[in-house]
Amino acid sequence: MSHQRKHNTGYILRICGIAALGGILFGYDTAVISGAIEALKAYFDLSPAETGWAVSNVVIGCVVGAFGAGPLAGRYGRKKALVVAALLFTISAVGAALATTFTSFVIYRIIGGLAVGLAATVSPMYMSEVSPKDMRGRALSMQQFAIVFGQIVIFYVNFKIASYASEAWLVEMGWRWMIGSEVIPCLLFTALVFIIPESPRWSVMVGRDDQALAMLTRVSNAEHAKSVLNEIKDSVRQDERHRKQKLNYGDVRVRFILFVGCMIAMLQQVTGVNVMMYYAPVVLKTVTENAQEALFQTIWIGVLQLVGSVIGAMLMDRIGRIPLMRWGTLGTIVGLLITSYALYIQATGYFALFGMLFFMVFYAMSWGVGTWVLVSEIFPNRMRSQGMSIAVGCMWLANFVVAQSFPMINDQPYLFSTFHGAFPMWVFAACCLFSYWFIARFIPETKGVSLERMEDVVMAKRYRQPLSEIVTVEDGKA
Repeated sequence: MSHQRKHNTGYILRICGIAALGGILFGYDTAVISGAIEALKAYFDLSPAETGWAVSNVVIGCVVGAFGAGPLAGRYGRKKALVVAALLFTISAVGAALATTFTSFVIYRIIGGLAVGLAATVSPMYMSEVSPKDMRGRALSMQQFAIVFGQIVIFYVNFKIASYASEAWLVEMGWRWMIGSEVIPCLLFTALVFIIPESPRWSVMVGRDDQALAMLTRVSNAEHAKSVLNEIKDSVRQDERHRKQKLNYGDVRVRFILFVGCMIAMLQQVTGVNVMMYYAPVVLKTVTENAQEALFQTIWIGVLQLVGSVIGAMLMDRIGRIPLMRWGTLGTIVGLLITSYALYIQATGYFALFGMLFFMVFYAMSWGVGTWVLVSEIFPNRMRSQGMSIAVGCMWLANFVVAQSFPMINDQPYLFSTFHGAFPMWVFAACCLFSYWFIARFIPETKGVSLERMEDVVMAKRYRQPLSEIVTVEDGKA
């Protein structure tokens, strides 16, 4: 019986923690540019458009890596895909740190983007497939926790490097040390990823039932492992019976689930979080008048995001996904309005920082944690690798648009002289308002729903059928 099983929580969290190292590198790699961008502008003599390209070029690799992650993880397994990501992270960190031309810098950053796209797709995919349904939210929250931890580490590293160096040294060498420091977590990830087991769901899909059973037994107990294995095999057989192993875009179910998954991923990127992460020192410098102080304040943005991630992880499996997403979205709107007001009136001190911190707590507990949980669990087995690949690819496309356009909008002479940097924040607040409506209309509550039963629950939301009825009917069949 389900109430008699006892999960090996420590083992689950350990293997998910190793997979989440990909998230640490994700956060490290994408946030390192925030401390290096001013030095890069001076070293390579970049225009505003080139500055946006210096930040956003990594997203090109992210898009390619995300779209390629599905076929790679589907054919060779989740574990091998993570190994490839670890190697690409290392190549990128070394190459970008030693770059002598802007072109070579961009090439190595794009390679890093390939790694980020892979890790951003495969790490949560792996965690969703090895975690029991009643602790899936907690396990998947580790992805966001890891991303934020990686960001905090590099924010601190950037600050310490900047605090002990002259402006000239930062322009010549400092940014290289910032980017090169990523080699340390890269090597750790590369070493540890070899010891985790393969996903049991992928093992079943390729006919390795014994391997899947051994892993599931270690997660819980022999009786429950056999029950879960049979459920996975039934799901796979049903997919094969209906010839649905490959996505049929003519299928209304496939189209709707992809629509929901892709929209969740893209809406996360238009909340304004990219500006807080990539351009925080640039935004704060306008109110601190001090680059070093702006870098120090950026650390607190990362810390408060970590606090929000912990809150989200604690509440995700307790109160459910949807209430957390709704309240968090309202909080992000308030945070953006506070920040925009501080910028608009050109307030000095910590007013703008307070708004950014307020935004970060609510973003992290909702969109930060919730996006990875929902995108990882909303796709049924037959389309998870391909669906997540497409959704995360769309996420990075939205990321690219925001990262590339922000400096051009923010530095536009009329907008900046009139609104003092507040205009982009208003745009993001409007996007958050739309996101709140989308949550209410299209995203189902997935708390406590097994991956094998997810498809019907998602479709129930499309037809506005009560979730409780769907789950009750399915539980009666189980």
